[in-house]
This record gives sequence, structure tokens and C-alpha cells, in this order.
Amino acid sequence: MKLLWKSGVRASLAGSWLVCLQLSLVPAVQADEEGVFDYFSANREMIRNGVQAVLTCNGLFTSHRTLEQVFDQELAYMVRFGGRVGTARSGAYAIDEPNRAVVVGGQGQGPEMTAAFREGIGCVIMAPDQGVDDIGALPVFNWPLPPGDPATTPWPDGDLVKEEPLPAGIDPVALQAASDWAFDRESEEQDTLSLLILHRGAIIHERYADGVDMDTRTRTWSTAKSIAVTLIGMLVDQGKMSLDASLGLDWLPEVAAGESDPRDEITLRHALQMSSGLYPVDSFGMEYATGSGLAYWAGASSAEGAVRRGLIREPGTFWDYENYDTLLAVFAMKNALGGEETYHRFPREALLDRIGMRNTLVSTDRCGDFIFSSQVYSNARDLARFGLLYLNIGVWSGQRLISEEWIDFVRTPAPATAETGNFYGGQWWLVPDDRTDVPADAYATAGNRGQYVVVVPSHDVVIVRRGLDFGEQGFNRWDLAREVLKAIESRESK
Repeated sequence: MKLLWKSGVRASLAGSWLVCLQLSLVPAVQADEEGVFDYFSANREMIRNGVQAVLTCNGLFTSHRTLEQVFDQELAYMVRFGGRVGTARSGAYAIDEPNRAVVVGGQGQGPEMTAAFREGIGCVIMAPDQGVDDIGALPVFNWPLPPGDPATTPWPDGDLVKEEPLPAGIDPVALQAASDWAFDRESEEQDTLSLLILHRGAIIHERYADGVDMDTRTRTWSTAKSIAVTLIGMLVDQGKMSLDASLGLDWLPEVAAGESDPRDEITLRHALQMSSGLYPVDSFGMEYATGSGLAYWAGASSAEGAVRRGLIREPGTFWDYENYDTLLAVFAMKNALGGEETYHRFPREALLDRIGMRNTLVSTDRCGDFIFSSQVYSNARDLARFGLLYLNIGVWSGQRLISEEWIDFVRTPAPATAETGNFYGGQWWLVPDDRTDVPADAYATAGNRGQYVVVVPSHDVVIVRRGLDFGEQGFNRWDLAREVLKAIESRESK
């Protein structure tokens, strides 16, 4: 096995393939300068290395970026975890080209964490005691893409786009000004990769940063949640799931024999509206190293993590943005679909292949469960297709894929947000009550680092912005919509 090693990281990690169980917490071994014992430092090191392994692996083998580009942009996010391990020249990491894997850690930099690219999935993070010798046990999807060449298939089913003059009602000067607003940011922490604008289904503006083109796939982060809710909606439309039925999950830890579990009161509606009432692990100052970060970056089971929280509030009464609420709904989707292969094929067969999203990969954890709260890799055009499906009220090429009732659900404010601005629906973000400079009918996906798909029905517009923001970030999707809409007349004004 030929390896490109940096600073002597071991070729493989000793360790066996373990059952997919939630990782246990390991306390730190020292106190900080104030004498306060840090119980989570070991977890943070593990997760830091896992973050870098996953982002580097996907940057190289999913996005096809150079190592220098990965360090400059993808890994700028590592400021959140205390900085990058090494540089593009050297450090405590290794690139395994033949296995399309990345190992980060060792040499006093915490445990070695391995991420490996898998066909049809993208990069999968492994447990701390696993290495390149265990890659063969990871899931892989070797299903062929649908027939046809996207380069010769007209938009939106393919990528063949005819250059045509802007339609009436669109101001080219204002449109370019909006584009410049998106790309020419004062903050170095706001890094726009692409901007794509649709009007009545046609591409009227498309722009990419240096080193990026229309084929470049990057992580959607939480925009994935809006794709997940679309798939779930299809099953609700088919009568295979119900918004107001119990999720029907086997919770952990189990209650005593003969007792009822209060978590059975959580419905699909509660989970999709981020109002499960379960103990928060990703928000409100909780330690990320004990929550979904373990599944994202440390090889823990995403399904087990989702069902291992206790109920602390009445479901539906309190809004709490939690990755695990999305994963609860995805786990219920898996149960509704039945077999593993049906579940694994469902995103492609039900949605992605049907609307031409050929460049999109839905990643899994090492146990084969989709991490649909964050780990989807896609490009700007595929996300524009996704937004167009919603702009067309769930119809694609004359076929209804999503019901109008489901679109109404995702656009209806979650009751638990009423007192704070009605800003969230069902895995989609809504224009807050205090925003009067953006049409109230707009709604959007939103992912970390600036991943936005904004749908504005009143203007027949879809806006896609991809970014690699870091630090405080601060790029605002509604500000972007405001700037773009300055160039486009509404339906009512025509």
C-alpha cells in the first residue's frame, strides 16, 4: 500500500471493527490555568482531528480540490477548534491516495482519526481505534447514474444552458450589483464560492470564485435538513408516515418493563419543527463534543445518539435547534422504508435522480445511516434544481413529487417560534416577523459556512449561495435576497 505520509503518522491504526455504539466520554487529564477541570478536552481533540480528517478527505476526493485549497478554505473552519493540525506542507496527518483516505492526529496531537472516501457516499469518519485496514467494512453505493449526458441535456434536467438576453423586468446593473455585494465582502471570514440565480426556472446569473466551477461539490451542512424533509414528505404523501403519529422509535436507555416511555409522545411534526422537548446537546451552551459532533466527526452511531436523550419539556412547546431532532425523523423514515437497500436507494430514486441532481452525494455514518442533518455534498446547480422543485410547488417535468400540503407544512411557522418571530417552519427557515425588506413569502435552507437556497414565489426566483465562511461568519441570507430582488420585479408589479 503506497502512502503519502506527513511527519511519520502510522500507516494504520490498531483496532478492531466495533459494533456501532455511541462513543463514551473520556475525561481530560489536566486542569486549565484557573484550576477548573476540563472534562471534555480529550473529546475536543478527537473531534478536532475528525473534523480535519473529514473536511480534508472530502475536499480532496469529493470536491477534487488541491491540498493547498483545502488548507486555505475548507480548513479555515478549524479556527472553531483551535486551529488546523499542520500546514499544507507537513504536519501530524497523512494522505492515503490509493485508499482515498486521510488520517489526522498522533505525535502529541490527540488520537489518530481516519476518514475514507466511499463511492456514492463521500467520506466516512471511522472510530478512534480504526484505521485504513478497516476501510473495507464501510458502506459503499455503486449504483449507476441515470442514463443521458447532462452536458447535452437542456437545463434544468441537464446542464446545457443557452445564452439568452435577460427577460424584461430584470435590471442588469442591479443584478450585477447584487452579485458584487455577495462576492466583495469586507470580512475575510465571508468567502463566497458561487452565486446562482433562477428566474422563472431559467438561469439569469451564475458566478464562481477562482478555483471553483459548476461541477465543484462542497458540503451543504444544514441545507441537508431541507432535502431530508422533502424525502420524508414524500412518504407522508404516500401514507407511509404521519405528521402527528409517534415516531415509533426504540428509545435508549429503555424504561423498566411494564412502564410507558414519555418519549413516545414525540411526533414527526415535533421533530421536524425542532420541538422534540428532548435534552439539548448541540445548543444553549451545551458541549458540542458530547452531542452530534461525535457522529459527525468521531465515528459514533448517529441513530443511537438520536434516541439517547431524555425528555425535559413537553413536546411542541419549546424550539431548540438540534441536529439530533432531524436525525430522529430520518431514523423514523428508515423504519418506514423497511430494508437497508430500500433505505439507501431512496434518496436517489425518489428525488435526486428524478430532478437531475447527479452531482449530489448523501453521506452516511460508518453504520450506514444517513447523516441527513449535515453531510450532503452538492454543487450550486443541483441545489438550484432543488429550489426550483419548491418554486414549482412540488412539480417536476409535469409530475408531482411533493404535495402542496407538504410545502405548506414546511413553510408554516413552528408554533414554538411564535413569541420569538415565527422564523422557522419544518426544516426550512422563514422570514422573521421583524424583516420588512424581504417578501414575507420567501423561505430558505440554511447551512453552516453560508449554504443557502432561497425561494421567493412572489418574484419567481430561486437564489443559491455557496460559501466557505468561517469565524463569526455573518453572511445573511435575507440581506442577500434583498439585494437580488432589487433587480427583479415582483409578479404583482408586472
